[in-house]
Amino acid sequence: MGSAIQSQHLRMSYRIGRGEQGVLTFEPYKSALLPLWRFRTLDIARRSSKDLWDRFEAYGKEGDFVGMDMCRKFIQMGMTRAKRYANHKGGRKYDKTSGQELKKSYEHRDAKEKLEASELFKAVWTRCQEDPVYKRLKGEFQTEQKEWDREQKLLNKEHDSR
Repeated sequence: MGSAIQSQHLRMSYRIGRGEQGVLTFEPYKSALLPLWRFRTLDIARRSSKDLWDRFEAYGKEGDFVGMDMCRKFIQMGMTRAKRYANHKGGRKYDKTSGQELKKSYEHRDAKEKLEASELFKAVWTRCQEDPVYKRLKGEFQTEQKEWDREQKLLNKEHDSR
């Protein structure tokens, strides 16, 4: 499945971050999950959220927290992007020239479907957040990462003092 779990250095370089932070930069997960992330129509969003949830569970069975968290981020991004397209026709939140935030427009043709897609992703995102395997692996990962960071800091300090 393309897990970074084989490389401790790569795993420990992952940061949970806020919201979707890092979702489009952390490989190999970005390339594995990006093709699954879609929300153009409600049916496409339904399939996408299911595929991402299935991958989330598969990573959980492998004990791969980073993979699970990346799935959670893509699911969250499905929720936020679909909501943006519900709120703004064409998904553009800011004016190209002025940079000013555009007025929300809920009356465009796709607004209802995009809002439903956002709610669909939100329900799956909530399941991710509440998943007991995810919670357990997250705690273990954070503990391991803290220790790793502490060790790296000591190694760097030792190296710098030479």
